[in-house]
Amino acid sequence: MQLHLTRPIIFFDLETTGVDVSRDHIVELCYIKRHPNGNEESKTLRIRPADSLGGTLPIPESSTAIHGITDADVAACPTFRELSDELLQTFQGCDLAGFNSNKFDIPLLVEEFLRCGKNLELQGCHFVDVQNIFHKMEQRTLVAAYRFYCQKELTDAHSALADTRATLEVLEAQLDRYADTLQNDVAFLADFSAMNRNIDFAGRYVRDAEGREVINFGKHKGRLVADVFPRDPGFVSWILQGDFPLNTKQVTQMLALKYKKH
Repeated sequence: MQLHLTRPIIFFDLETTGVDVSRDHIVELCYIKRHPNGNEESKTLRIRPADSLGGTLPIPESSTAIHGITDADVAACPTFRELSDELLQTFQGCDLAGFNSNKFDIPLLVEEFLRCGKNLELQGCHFVDVQNIFHKMEQRTLVAAYRFYCQKELTDAHSALADTRATLEVLEAQLDRYADTLQNDVAFLADFSAMNRNIDFAGRYVRDAEGREVINFGKHKGRLVADVFPRDPGFVSWILQGDFPLNTKQVTQMLALKYKKH
């Protein structure tokens, strides 16, 4: 079943220097952008990880062992900052999809933009995490998902393009297999594939059943932001000055302003 769209959706996959959203960087980004009329455009970009001054950051051997990308492979490649305008134009206003994308790929992509002083505005966009659909329905990995749903072997796993294409094919196969459960609608799929109601991408803040902002970590875990922030400004300062993702700090500032004690 072909995915029904009302606006463009981007399936994307990242290869990175590691798995820490606060510290790690993208070394390869592959995307497939599908439009409502069925047209597609795809691109694979190698990216030189760099610090705020443009100096090259090394790719750990442990990461290279997973995705096969070395320092030499990206030595002559542009930095994310150099690609940020192009990527912002590509991603802005699109729904996003991937495999484990809600937990890792989307937060890291947003973080990379924020490091460049740019904001990928995703308000109103839907996030479809194919892994979460798969785990809710079958409990498997991407390689097993591809075999299970598409009857194919993913022979080039951890290649960004292969993983991205497989993710798109798996979602369309899921729509066929679970036609009585899944709706061919990106808004429904985004809601179905969400594991929680995060406010920031790292899940430090979530919404409860009534839509209220709740702290999801630390000494105030489980308490309402509205109760904590006006009474414990030190907690807010600790977050803003600490080693948290820029997106988490951005949301903290927004919530602090909303619940500023007058």
